Amino acid sequence: MNISPYAGKPAEQSMLVNIPKLISAYYTEIPDPFINEQKVAFGTSGHRGCSLKNSFNEWHILAISQAICLYRKQQNTNGPLFIGIDTHALSLPAYATALEVFAANEVILMIDENDFTPTPSISHAILTYNKNRKDGFADGIVITPSHNPPTDGGFKYNPPNGGPASGEVTKWIEAKANEFLINKLNGVKRIAYKKALHAPTTHRFDYMNNYVNDLSNVINMDIIRDSKISIGVDPLGGAGIYYWEPIAERYNLNLTLVNKTIDADFRFMPVDWDGQIRMDPSSAYAMKNLLALKDKFDISMACDTDYDRHGIVTKSEGLLPPNHYLSTMIFYLFQHRPQWPSKAMVGKTVVSSNMIDRITKKAGRNLYEVPVGFKWFSSGLLDGSIGFCGEESAGASFLRMNGEVWTTDKDGMIAALLAAEITAKIKKDPGEIYKELSNELGQSFYDRTEAKASPEQKALLGKLSPEQVKQTELAGEKITSVITKAPGNHAEIGGLKVSTENGWFAARPSGTEDIYKIYAESFSGAEHLKQIQEQAQSLVDEALKQK
Repeated sequence: MNISPYAGKPAEQSMLVNIPKLISAYYTEIPDPFINEQKVAFGTSGHRGCSLKNSFNEWHILAISQAICLYRKQQNTNGPLFIGIDTHALSLPAYATALEVFAANEVILMIDENDFTPTPSISHAILTYNKNRKDGFADGIVITPSHNPPTDGGFKYNPPNGGPASGEVTKWIEAKANEFLINKLNGVKRIAYKKALHAPTTHRFDYMNNYVNDLSNVINMDIIRDSKISIGVDPLGGAGIYYWEPIAERYNLNLTLVNKTIDADFRFMPVDWDGQIRMDPSSAYAMKNLLALKDKFDISMACDTDYDRHGIVTKSEGLLPPNHYLSTMIFYLFQHRPQWPSKAMVGKTVVSSNMIDRITKKAGRNLYEVPVGFKWFSSGLLDGSIGFCGEESAGASFLRMNGEVWTTDKDGMIAALLAAEITAKIKKDPGEIYKELSNELGQSFYDRTEAKASPEQKALLGKLSPEQVKQTELAGEKITSVITKAPGNHAEIGGLKVSTENGWFAARPSGTEDIYKIYAESFSGAEHLKQIQEQAQSLVDEALKQK
């Protein structure tokens, strides 16, 4: 992975997106549905793209929105549609377009009283509405490209289970939307935006207070308040920026926002590893501003742009790698949530640390291992069979205190606030706790490398097969398994994972960007990890040579 010389530094003027040009392209450029890069394409979580590349334009949103209307009718989902946006520049134009279509189709819309809506508060609203309901179920739309660069837009559908839509659902919506594109939007219903805003089916909804007032049922806010620990928060200019001060006021927390800036070009963000501006709270480059303040607070935290991912900064260790914090959360929660079901499992993705396996075993719980994508956890969170689940990319959610569902989508806010609860309760920060766990269970050496990949190369990597692994050893150890399906639910992982007793690697294309990723871990040391990575890269290089 080649680190940009600008990584961790303020963005140069030339790196900033031209917002007027970006929005103009959204409205004026027309995608060609016969070019793959310009089609509607749902990745691990919704359709994402850039208006300047003709991959996220008004036509896409018109087509997707009408397709969702048809899907809702087919499924008899006739309750309200909860909809919200993040702070990316393309989110508001997409929101206006979507409202025009949904209102024209007489969909009951629940729009935010405020400007922005975090992903978890939409999932929370859907589940709260649907609880104990027999029919008339609600669903939702999240307009966000997550932590992607400022040039990008994203559009995600959450069905009545409150979480990201399954592949079966998104394939149907994707196919129908592309039909609309091919037919030049014939069949798409639409009314003027102003008329849509004031339609009898359009209602204002207080997402923030419904979410904030319920937090004490998932986080022990009393312990945080009584401890008086100091909490630093960098909102990273994201959708939850207006939530933190009401949380502090409602629960009387010693909490400080270190940056209140909102700017669609995100010029206040340090540049990420590759020279891109990216609101990734798991990146030490993107989190450099908060890291500089780590000694000022007992615990510090951040979330990405739509608030479904978390970043935890401790005095003891600085920015915690996501796997370290996921492990610490599991260790803590299964000791301090006595009302959780005794058989509630731990959910992880195939590319998350094996430290999670060891801590799960220590906790006496079963592991549920799935492909990358939070959609695989939604049903388990909904029925309480999963107590906690997380992804190595810093997304997680967990049950309420009483063992009932909180959200079925990732929730960066509760993950962040749990770090404050842990610090207040244990009198140690999560970094100190993880260090003790690694002393007991073994030290993990984990790394994820990324490199650019064309859509064609990504397709090749997604089709890697066990037969392509000819060797019987990996970094001097006998290979114990080569899988392309996840052990927990036997779903395709969209890549390949090779394991030994003390290490493993997985290679897969990104579902959201034109890059591929190699994940690797060793419990035998940094040199062993390096050997694993080198062999993994050789396999990927061979795969990319295929025609």
